[in-house]
Amino acid sequence: MSVVAENKPAYDGKVLDLTGKSGARAFKNTLASVLIVLAFLIALIPLLWILFTVVSKGYHLLLNADWWSQSQRGITVRRAGGGAYHAIMGTLIMALITAVIAVPIAVLGAVYLVEYGKGTRAAKVVSFMIDILTGVPSIVAALFIYAIWITVFGFNRVGFAVSLSLVLLMLPVVLRSTEEMLKLVPDELREASYALGVPKWKTILKVVVPTAFGGIVTGVMLGLARVMGETAPLLILVGYSKNINLNPFNGFMGALPTMINQDRTELALPNAEARVWAAALTLILLILVLNLLARLIARFSAVKSK
Repeated sequence: MSVVAENKPAYDGKVLDLTGKSGARAFKNTLASVLIVLAFLIALIPLLWILFTVVSKGYHLLLNADWWSQSQRGITVRRAGGGAYHAIMGTLIMALITAVIAVPIAVLGAVYLVEYGKGTRAAKVVSFMIDILTGVPSIVAALFIYAIWITVFGFNRVGFAVSLSLVLLMLPVVLRSTEEMLKLVPDELREASYALGVPKWKTILKVVVPTAFGGIVTGVMLGLARVMGETAPLLILVGYSKNINLNPFNGFMGALPTMINQDRTELALPNAEARVWAAALTLILLILVLNLLARLIARFSAVKSK
């Protein structure tokens, strides 16, 4: 008997070959592969359809320099001209404030759940509350901030109030993604750091977080993509302005979602329709650019093995 045959399992003196595929197994494997590819293509159809529609109907205005440098001040729904500078800056400012507030809280919360609070009652309460926040509709978050910011404290409708409501929507996304990334860090890295006498807080700061940094950045971008297109908080907590306003603590502000909402009721007018599609494409491009920047940051900031 050959060496190959000696290594194969035997049954009643007969050598069994388990390396080959039977006809039924091969058919099932092929069928599963076909179904998976088919499901992927079906899921891809609406995405490509949406992208093609938005790009084909909205790219014309984006080729004009005025779109990126002027506002819609003095432009009615029937007139052509103007740009989306006021809405782009308003969207970016409110998103930046949201990220500055939500990201540190989410990352610290995830670090507590993974590194300090395993099995504790406090961790269970935090995890339960995050699960609740995950399912909160944007309009509920907006009404909650409205009740506190405007009804209780008597402040005006401003862009900062929108950011506060968006924090409630972004927080669970970033926290859950960061939590999963921290769980993927091998315990051997932590144990090696502890063996060298490094304190736990420094191990988390210098070893655990840098190792999971790429995933954390991806989670942050998912959270930003989640909140940058929200419309309900903008409609409730700040009015739409066609003027350029870069102060989130004073007056109404423009934003891309509310710019789309402003002209959506006049889609029968060519100029209004063109602005709607162009604003939608601009919002998609902003999110795309932010994701690409995040990927670059994660790549150059990742821990490199020597």
